[in-house]
Amino acid sequence: MKLKKLTLKNFRNIEEANIEFTSQKTLIIGKNAQGKTNILESVYMLSDLKSTRTSVVADMIKFGQDKFEISATTEKNDTDIDLDISYNSEKKRELKVNKVKCNPRDFKSTIKTVLFSTKDLLLLRGSPQDRRDWLDRAISQIYPAYDERLSVYDKFRVQKNNLLKKDYIDEALLEIYNEQLVITGANIIFLRKKFIKEIEKIASEKHKTISEAEEFTISYTCPFDEIEDISNYLKEELVKRRSEELGRKQSCVGPHRDDIEFKINNLDAVKFASQGQQRTLVLALKLGELDIIESKTGITPILLLDDVLAELDELRQNYLLKSIENNVQTILTSVDTLLFEEEFLKAVQILSVENGCIKV
Repeated sequence: MKLKKLTLKNFRNIEEANIEFTSQKTLIIGKNAQGKTNILESVYMLSDLKSTRTSVVADMIKFGQDKFEISATTEKNDTDIDLDISYNSEKKRELKVNKVKCNPRDFKSTIKTVLFSTKDLLLLRGSPQDRRDWLDRAISQIYPAYDERLSVYDKFRVQKNNLLKKDYIDEALLEIYNEQLVITGANIIFLRKKFIKEIEKIASEKHKTISEAEEFTISYTCPFDEIEDISNYLKEELVKRRSEELGRKQSCVGPHRDDIEFKINNLDAVKFASQGQQRTLVLALKLGELDIIESKTGITPILLLDDVLAELDELRQNYLLKSIENNVQTILTSVDTLLFEEEFLKAVQILSVENGCIKV
């Protein structure tokens, strides 16, 4: 799978851009706030229809304009596929594959991406929501129906919260919401646990290669792996925490409150790991994510590296760059080329960005 062309109109600070990707590796250089990350964000949108920087899609429309457009030509199994996204200020979105309107699931099945940014380096020290977001985005690229399960779960959770805020609570209705949250929640947790088990196996080997001896493990709030056991666990938690939910007037049990714990040599990585150890762990996770998506979907993801090299020491920089296989299309951003060896740059397409304008 390869991204061949990318066209942007009124996306963030970019009025218009036409990029042809002529190499497996493309380096975009420029000072901060010039538009480097915006290019990566647009590529990520093609795979996920979401931004990792904002939940308000209208924020991506260039100031003073009423619509943004992202178009791309990709190559999959020796066949070109055209992708088009448009979104206007009236919150109307249009998706097209080969110029034909389509639904989000079909659109997102075309390309996959793995984004590794400076924000990801804070994954361990960030909030539980940050960790859940990382987990959910990774899973949704493997299991297309996962996003729908999250949406259904959120719908019932919001309805339950609205009910809990009322002066009078319909007990029968509350029980219906709880039943639905157990069913959908158990499915979400099952897939999360399945993914964690798979990525732990792959990423721990990569982590051991960088750190030479250290081992890391990943655990999840719910201790059970099978659907039936997870369902029973949620039911028991709902009974135990009923008073808390009534007092706080919100749902306190389920995957929306869960967290992931990382350990290095059986010690909590957040509390006891050095900054270098934490960054090694996140690097291993991202490279593991790349391998899992490829093995599960048969599609080699596009690797998007947003200014991460400047945040890694020389050991981790070299490991990351040497881990990028030739069959993985990679788009990197950096302030300049100083962090890259001359041999690496020989096979790299270099673009520069200044105030939203891209130059070859």
